[in-house]
Amino acid sequence: MSFLDWLRGPDAARSHAHGDTQTVRRIVGELDKLEPDRARYLASFAYVMSRVARADLNVSQVETDKMVEILQRVGGLPEEQALLVVEIAKSQSRIFGGTEDFLVTREFRELATDAQRREALDCLFAVSAADDVITAEEEGQIWQIASELGFAHDEYIAARLKYTDKRSVMRRDPS
Repeated sequence: MSFLDWLRGPDAARSHAHGDTQTVRRIVGELDKLEPDRARYLASFAYVMSRVARADLNVSQVETDKMVEILQRVGGLPEEQALLVVEIAKSQSRIFGGTEDFLVTREFRELATDAQRREALDCLFAVSAADDVITAEEEGQIWQIASELGFAHDEYIAARLKYTDKRSVMRRDPS
């Protein structure tokens, strides 16, 4: 089952049910407790955050913890559900990233209000800065996502200002 099928809901998910494992069915069952639009919003938000964390090809534990913390705060999820959503998003991003990145981000844009999109942009920087450095790859991914979410360059720059000291391109080489 692709992440986009999962976002679209139970009808799309049922078409792939023959390949589901018991573990996947249990996780989806947990998330089915959420109101469908809220689940889609939170799932797509987690996926978009995982794009940034995966940009440098290494999703660290501190980045994972930051995504869980954000889903708890922004989404009002208990830690267990937030962790499930993040783990599914990371896994799906790793497996389907190249083909679904734009599609899931477009889905998030359609589901989110302007205020939620602005909050998400800040959260993307927070995830990338969780390990105390925003790499050039992460920054490039955030700019790509910001563009897909409809932000103008000056809006992106304004959001990035808060994290200037974490940017690897702004740090001096210690040698």
